[in-house]
Amino acid sequence: MIAIRELHEIADLEEVHALFGDIWHFDPGGEPISVELMRAFSHAGNYITGAYDGATLVGASVGFMAVGGVLHSHITGAAVGRGIGFELKMHQRRWALERGLTRISWTYDPLVRRNAHFNLAKLGARPHEYLPSFYGVMGDAINQGDESDRVLAVWDLTAPHVEAAVRREPYPLDVPPGTAVALRNEGGRPVLGDMDAPVVLVAIPADVEGLRGVDPGTAKAWRHAVRDVLGGMLAEGRKVTGFHDKKYYVVEKA
Repeated sequence: MIAIRELHEIADLEEVHALFGDIWHFDPGGEPISVELMRAFSHAGNYITGAYDGATLVGASVGFMAVGGVLHSHITGAAVGRGIGFELKMHQRRWALERGLTRISWTYDPLVRRNAHFNLAKLGARPHEYLPSFYGVMGDAINQGDESDRVLAVWDLTAPHVEAAVRREPYPLDVPPGTAVALRNEGGRPVLGDMDAPVVLVAIPADVEGLRGVDPGTAKAWRHAVRDVLGGMLAEGRKVTGFHDKKYYVVEKA
């Protein structure tokens, strides 16, 4: 059974730092957070937690208070395929609600399918803003020099579809007849389609992380296509209302 607890001691925070390094293999000096900053965050009452399988740290999450009464989840990492990420988010949600907070935000790479599915379909978060090259060019083992486009996701903790997700209940996602495909995957490459329909689908590649290693040119084409289409629609005020079939953003006109 996984146990989650808040962390304050330097030794625990050093273990978190090492776990993040094992997951992302950051270049020296490229770590997104230091032990010292985690210590300061913790002392100031922010969110620093570890997930433990017995005595072994298998996941961790770091967040801080943001303007507007929002908890911003800066970095979360966990062993894949064990449901630890979901449990960390459930703990984070309880922690926020106990302090009168009703929203949590975080950023994620919009091209990574499993993250989009987890954030939108499993948790019920919704993209609010597209942030091109948010962290500059990243040289860790996962990003491999790709531009660091991010989506700012906002998790409305008391919304009905979020409460259903927390209970692990299915929440219907309507993809009405006449829905167009604004960006489709054709032979592994992005191809533009109809962007004017009231509801459109925006595809992302099956495995952008693998693609960066074997075909960086195609990975870059996907990066710029999704930036132009999804980013452009969000900038116009359209709303992402879900993630369909584990491969399409669903975007509706406001």
